[in-house]
Amino acid sequence: MTSCNPSVTPIDTKQKLSTSAGTPCDDPTLYRSLVGALQHLTFIRPDISYVVQQVCLHMHAPCTEHMLALKRILRYVHGTLQFGLHLYSSPTEKLISYTDVDWGGCPDTRRSTSSYCLLLGDNLISWSSKRQPTLSQSSAEAEYRGVANVVS
Repeated sequence: MTSCNPSVTPIDTKQKLSTSAGTPCDDPTLYRSLVGALQHLTFIRPDISYVVQQVCLHMHAPCTEHMLALKRILRYVHGTLQFGLHLYSSPTEKLISYTDVDWGGCPDTRRSTSSYCLLLGDNLISWSSKRQPTLSQSSAEAEYRGVANVVS
């Protein structure tokens, strides 16, 4: 995929990946190998953490739709090779956090996805994006769980 057309976004925002995505992948070993390589890349590329987590959910039984999503991530990485995590000296010493929740976003379990990032001054020092362990009954409950996650 070194000569592929780059993608502007790492994943299609209109649809969610589901476990019932169609025909099984031709080579599940290749899928797992590529996903593992992308997992290592998330240490310096937090912008792909969420989408890599989404394709990791389907490593046990990847389908063609999952492989297409994986290839889209690779096309995005190819087009954004200059991106990465950079640390600079910063005049401010404030600890700032941002959080967001996708209420009921998983099409299979209906659980919410919480994500956050922590900045010390202008430098990103910690981030996370993961599915909440319990089912939230409202968007407010999901948001409170997300805030509790970033505070802890």
